[in-house]
Amino acid sequence: MLISAPESQGPSAPESLKETGLAETLIEQLLLKILYYRGELYGQGLSGAVGLKFSVIQPLVEALVQSHQIQVRRSLGFGSFGSVFALTDEGRIRARNYIDDNQYGGAAPVTLLQYEKMVRRQRPRAGWLTKEAIRHALRGMVVSERLLSQVGPAVSAGNSLLLYGKPGDGKTFLIESLTNLERAPVFVPHAVECQGNIIRVYDPVYHKRIEEEEPSEAAVLDAGYDRRWAKCERPFIMSGGELSLDMLDLRYNRTSKVYEAPFQLKANNGIYLIDDFGRQRATPIEVFNRWIVPMERRADYLTFVTGGRMTVPFETFLVFSTNLNPADFGDEAFLRRIQYKILLRGPSEDEFIQIFENVCAFENIACGPALVRKFIQKRYRPARKPFRRCQPRDLLLHALNLIHFENLPPALDEEILDRSFENCFLHEHEEDLTQ
Repeated sequence: MLISAPESQGPSAPESLKETGLAETLIEQLLLKILYYRGELYGQGLSGAVGLKFSVIQPLVEALVQSHQIQVRRSLGFGSFGSVFALTDEGRIRARNYIDDNQYGGAAPVTLLQYEKMVRRQRPRAGWLTKEAIRHALRGMVVSERLLSQVGPAVSAGNSLLLYGKPGDGKTFLIESLTNLERAPVFVPHAVECQGNIIRVYDPVYHKRIEEEEPSEAAVLDAGYDRRWAKCERPFIMSGGELSLDMLDLRYNRTSKVYEAPFQLKANNGIYLIDDFGRQRATPIEVFNRWIVPMERRADYLTFVTGGRMTVPFETFLVFSTNLNPADFGDEAFLRRIQYKILLRGPSEDEFIQIFENVCAFENIACGPALVRKFIQKRYRPARKPFRRCQPRDLLLHALNLIHFENLPPALDEEILDRSFENCFLHEHEEDLTQ
């Protein structure tokens, strides 16, 4: 995808409770809650669930057995590692008390300091992106050398970009195509602990794991990295008109008493696209003001419901995409802070024809350039209709629907294109409405 990590190795797995950076009481609470939620577990299963080697949690497990919080149901004869553990009645009472504090029962969190170090470590190296790589990533688009030379440096810098132009000219598709770039994996923590609070970061909706297997003791031992982290593809997160300012801060679940990380935190070391910019619930100025400090300092400030704050790294490629005129946003000062600003223009006639032919080839339907030029001469030139990159796809969709409905041969002709055009676009002349 977008950002090539300085190295593909993940964070080192802790060899002791001290190396986790967490309080022993927090891990103890997690062990009890995991057993409460899952019932009985082998030692290796408990290790996999908490994301730590059994040798790390073994002292806590044995202490909980001695204090009659956990009982050994049976054993395979390989010591605690092969024993089946379950809660005692006293342990269940204690676990419920912990669940009243918060319901988190997943992999042990990482500390804020550990998270910050890993995010900074996964920043791109200078000069990591080549023109050949960006051309390959955008191979699904018809782009000029000039556009490649504009987009490439913006992506290589990975800071901020304003992409603007008319609707249908491929702004969103261009940004989504960046996921085709070759990339090293990114390591995303299941959760981060800060000031006694748990913040969920890993989100299966936005983070695509490279390993799909359920964590196990074997996986913990063999992974070669700390299993409190998920090894994922680089994130790509997009929000549109539904975005509100409160979605960009910590979201507290009053039932689980666990925080959910905002989009920009989940998008660290990847791309965060704010699509249809200018049409959000908040005004453009309010959204702009939200990003001034993170963009300048590469750090963001998030607030707990108690009023406390946490400082987190801001290492996401922030992209604004809009169909509106940026000059109408009214904040020239902020626009200066966006590192790159690119106008995505409509295609030329030759580019339009090439896009049309590419779409036809993809759909395996016959279409010659002479037919497309004749179609342009008839439908575009008299009305001076502007070309848009989405139009060949839209026209062909109408044509295919017509061909399938009327059981016609899988080939385009003048009549099919004319009928598709009439169904695809609004009539531009008043007299057409009376016919």
